[in-house]
Amino acid sequence: MIYVHIPFCRSFCTYCGFYSEVAGSCPQTRYEEYIRTVCEEAAGRRDEIARTRDVNTLYIGGGTPSVLPLSCLQTLLEALPYGPWEEFTLEANPEDICEKGMPYLQGLRKLGVTRVSLGFQSFDDGILRWMNRRHTAARARDAFALLREAGFDNISIDLIFGLSNLDHACWEDTVRQALALRPEHISAYQLSIEEGSALEAQVAGGKYREASESHCRAQYDVLCHLLGEAGYHHYEVSNFALPGFEARHNAAYWRRVPYVGLGAAAHSFDGRCRRWNTSQIADYHAEYEVLSEDNARVETIMLGLRTDVGIEASLVDAGPLLAEGALVRCGDRVRIPEDHFFVSDDIIRQLI
Repeated sequence: MIYVHIPFCRSFCTYCGFYSEVAGSCPQTRYEEYIRTVCEEAAGRRDEIARTRDVNTLYIGGGTPSVLPLSCLQTLLEALPYGPWEEFTLEANPEDICEKGMPYLQGLRKLGVTRVSLGFQSFDDGILRWMNRRHTAARARDAFALLREAGFDNISIDLIFGLSNLDHACWEDTVRQALALRPEHISAYQLSIEEGSALEAQVAGGKYREASESHCRAQYDVLCHLLGEAGYHHYEVSNFALPGFEARHNAAYWRRVPYVGLGAAAHSFDGRCRRWNTSQIADYHAEYEVLSEDNARVETIMLGLRTDVGIEASLVDAGPLLAEGALVRCGDRVRIPEDHFFVSDDIIRQLI
């Protein structure tokens, strides 16, 4: 189970706090240099990778992995000779898909990509401009159609709700437009103020005011209702899938399955120790944290209760929360019911 971080973007989204850089005037050279560094890291961690292959998935995220030319992806995959993968996900910006077109998508298929995660975020062009996204709603739909034409039958799209400048009618329209495409997977995230983002600066300067909890809750309820009606399985707080298309890679994170993260700012986990690479493209290095038994228990609770399978009941004193309906019992496990997912963080805090 491998994650590779591609820390390049052509522009930065208003809300984003993930580590990334603009490649500059010679992007091809920078891409190639970075990929060589990641390949060297992969070679040095071959034994670690071998120990994580019970879940044989590859996820290339970012940043914007779709800025990479096929040659860079080819080089990377030659350093990761563990395919064919049970699931191979590539994150992509819709504008890159449209600009590069069918030859690029056919190339991705030949490289073994089985799943594409598209950053739609909204179907409203005004909201997309505020987010500083590179694509329009029309281009997002075009990108989706191109992926289907290329033969991709496992497409995930990302949406964002909970903006103070996103009214409920606009949000419902976005969800309905997403459903009209019938993607296999939808991830929907409530806007948060990330450290180092442009949005953080806007909040500090009084140029943006966060949405109220009731505003965010109303939009989350619309999301759950419409996707439930459409037959999507709400298997994690922010994730919905048509049955059988739940993300294998991400689901393994929530079960605390060991994985190797390669590249700048990538995280790894071996079952006991967490490792993270520093956020710098050149000469990044690793830092570590060994989890205590108590930390591991807390992490198990926090991650497991985000999912619809929950956790072993023996891990927590669930009595009071069961009585008020904030938890439900399923055999020897407890979980948060969907109508309480929105306040899952509060519930988890009470348990730990």
